[in-house]
Amino acid sequence: MPRSSRYILAVALLLGIACQNSTTNVSGSTLPPPQNLGYQLDASGDPNAPAGILLVWDDLPSAYSAALASYRVYSRTSTSGSFVPRGETSSNTFHDNGVPNLQYAVTAVDVNGGESDFSNVITVDERLRLQAPDTLGSISLNQAIHLGWADNAAQDATFKWYRVYSASYNLDAGLCGTWSLEGETVSNEFLATLLANGAPRCFEVSAISQQGYESLWSPLRVDTPRPDARNVLVYAFEQQPTQSGFRFWSDANSNGQADPGELGLVQDGSRTDIDFWVHRASDSTLWIVPEFAGDSLQLYGTQPVADLTSIDFAPAGGYTRNMYQAVPGYGYVFQRNEAGAYHYAALRVTAVTRQYVIFDWSVQTDPGNGELVVRKGPSLTGSVRGSR
Repeated sequence: MPRSSRYILAVALLLGIACQNSTTNVSGSTLPPPQNLGYQLDASGDPNAPAGILLVWDDLPSAYSAALASYRVYSRTSTSGSFVPRGETSSNTFHDNGVPNLQYAVTAVDVNGGESDFSNVITVDERLRLQAPDTLGSISLNQAIHLGWADNAAQDATFKWYRVYSASYNLDAGLCGTWSLEGETVSNEFLATLLANGAPRCFEVSAISQQGYESLWSPLRVDTPRPDARNVLVYAFEQQPTQSGFRFWSDANSNGQADPGELGLVQDGSRTDIDFWVHRASDSTLWIVPEFAGDSLQLYGTQPVADLTSIDFAPAGGYTRNMYQAVPGYGYVFQRNEAGAYHYAALRVTAVTRQYVIFDWSVQTDPGNGELVVRKGPSLTGSVRGSR
């Protein structure tokens, strides 16, 4: 984005310290002017209308403490207008609520009412804002949405973090509702949780600079949380142990059939009856670790698979108790031996962060059957078809 040359030095500092100075020409004060006036904007969601501005400057040296009564804040709406008093404070900070004025300066006032020269003048220049994220994508999860976006704004030296916004979405009208802040992150990924399944939502992301300038928003993304065997999220044990384990299938019901409520269970990673748990290594890679004594695992091929349905049949051999690194796009097949009966299951990793793994999964409830095509019918969500 274009940037004014007179503010090049400002963007190199955390709070946008400006270079130019002015003077109030007020006589009768022995106090020096405040030094290093800087600022930080309050993001509002509208890059053209910040919610406020925080001014910060250096306190006068202790030698002037007895003579100092207060600091006086001035502002003006144009570079040619006159500075007018904005407020007074005994602190070396001042918060101005609402859309900021164009320029600010501060003076020191002594106990006799004398006033120092102006500090340096800072200018609020919206041209210093960062670029908006170029892209925004998402993955539908159970009561959650995983968001990921282009990290182009973070290449700027003044980048601070991203802000994530969401709103309800009217599918029939194609309109987003009232926007609210989901959260802030330094990463170009974000997990929006505690969402209602089946309720569409709009998402957008902005980039915030160290001075508080907010970029324009990313492209709009609409997604809907949903419960199914696709896009299950399991945390690394080192991140959130109570949600770091996974079991494809628990016990059958009295009819010998799989209960939908016992399929695809995210569980505590410290349990010994889970099929696997996720481990984070010292280099921040995540690994799939077989846990149940009857479980063994193998990588499905040496290349990424296009979809979970590409894992159509479990290999007859080659299973091991070794752990495997979770890599996006790759498939993995489990062999589970319980009470002398083999069950096969598969997963395909969708995404990996430092905190969690997202994957699609399927399981064959028919003992000894290696067919792993995802069932299309609604009666056993996440199970597979095929009979002997």
